[in-house]
Amino acid sequence: MEETISSPLPPVPANSFTVCPQCHLPVRPEFYFCPNCGAKLHIPPLSTTIGMQIWIYLFSAVLPWIAYLAITKWQGMKYIRSSDPRARAIGYLALAILVLSSIIAIWLTTVWINQSISSAVSSVNNLGSFGGGGL
Repeated sequence: MEETISSPLPPVPANSFTVCPQCHLPVRPEFYFCPNCGAKLHIPPLSTTIGMQIWIYLFSAVLPWIAYLAITKWQGMKYIRSSDPRARAIGYLALAILVLSSIIAIWLTTVWINQSISSAVSSVNNLGSFGGGGL
C-alpha cells in the first residue's frame, strides 16, 4: 500500500506561477511573501478579526490618556486607507473612539486644573484668617 503525502495547497498549473522580483524563483500568485527569500510580493490584507477589532478600539480609547506617545503605533490610519470596506469601517469607528476619548481627556484635565486652582486660591485666602483679624 502506497502512502501519498497531501500538500496543504492544491496543485497549480505550471503557467500560473509568478516570479519573485528578489530571488527570481517561481512562486504561487496567492503568496504574499516569497517562501525562498521572504521578499514581500503583495500587501497582505488587514485583519478584521474580533480580536484585532477589540485591540484597535481599546488602543484608540487609551491613546489620549498616554499623551499620544504611541501615535505611530496606532493602526487606525491603515484601516481607514484600506480598500476593504469592512477594514475601512473598523478604521472609522476607531477614529471616532479616539476623538471621543480625546475630548473626554481634555475635559477631565480642564476640570482637574480648575479644581486645583480653586483649591489653591481657597488655601491662600484661608491663610489670612489665621492671623487674628488683620492690622
